[in-house]
Amino acid sequence: MSAVSSAFCQLRQRGKKALMPFLTAGDPNLEFTQAVIELLSEEGCALLELGFPYSDPIADGPVIQASYTRALRNGIKVDAVFDTVARVAPKVGTPIVGMVSYAIVFRRGIQKFVEAARSSGLAGLIVPDLPVEESDDLRAVCDGANIDLIQLITPTTPRPRAIEIAQKGRGFIYYVSVAGITGERSELPRSVVDNVAWLRQQTDLPICVGFGVSRPEHAQMVAQVADGVIVGSAFVRRIAEAATRPKHEVLLELRQFARSLLSALEAASQPLAQRD
Repeated sequence: MSAVSSAFCQLRQRGKKALMPFLTAGDPNLEFTQAVIELLSEEGCALLELGFPYSDPIADGPVIQASYTRALRNGIKVDAVFDTVARVAPKVGTPIVGMVSYAIVFRRGIQKFVEAARSSGLAGLIVPDLPVEESDDLRAVCDGANIDLIQLITPTTPRPRAIEIAQKGRGFIYYVSVAGITGERSELPRSVVDNVAWLRQQTDLPICVGFGVSRPEHAQMVAQVADGVIVGSAFVRRIAEAATRPKHEVLLELRQFARSLLSALEAASQPLAQRD
C-alpha cells in the first residue's frame, strides 16, 4: 500500500476527513517552506501538496502564479526542492505530494525524475498538464516506485471520460470544484456536492476537492461527500507575507487558519445527531 493510500485508510478507520494544504516550494525561501510543512503536519494535516515552481502554470490563478514567479526569481531549482523534501519528509511522516508540470518531468526524463522523487520521499505526483491518454508511461514508472500518479477530474469532464480517469488514478482523485483557475472564492457551486456524490459511485479511490476551497464553511460543505479538501491560494497568500513580516507571526496565522479548517472538517465528520 502506498503512503497516500495508507493515510486515507487510517482516516477512514477513524471517520476523519483530510486537509491537504498546497504550498509553493521556495516562497519566500526553502527554509520557510520546511518550517510550514513541519507546522502543518504537527497540526494534523493528513497530506501536503508541494508545488514545483514553473514559469507557465496551466490552471493556477494570480496568487499561486505570483508565488512561482517569486520562487524562480530566488533561484529555486528542482534539485533544491527534492533536497528540502528529503530533509523534512522523515521528520513529519505526513505524505507529501508534488504538483509539477510535465515539462519539468520530460526535461529530466521520466525515469530520472521519478527516481529522484522516490529518493526524496515524495509519496505522489500530480501532473495537471498531462492528459490521461498520454500518462501510461509515467504511471508505469510511478507504480514501480510506489509513487501515486494522481489524476484530476473537472466539472466539464464528460462522465465516460471521468470514469476512465478514475480507473487509471492512484492514491486519490483530485476533483476540481470549478471550471477555471485556482483562487479564493466567496462560495462554491452547490453542484460540487452532486458531482462528487456521482463520482463516489464510480470509484473506490478517495476523492479530494480543490480549486476555490478557502474558508471553513467551504471545507464543511465539501466534506459532506468528499474524503478531503485541498486548500491552496488561501495558504499561499498568507505565506507570501513572510517576506515582509516577522516569520513567527505568519506561522501563528497559518496555525490558526489550519485549525479553523480542521475544526470544520471535524464538524462535518460528526453524525448529524451530534452536531449543534
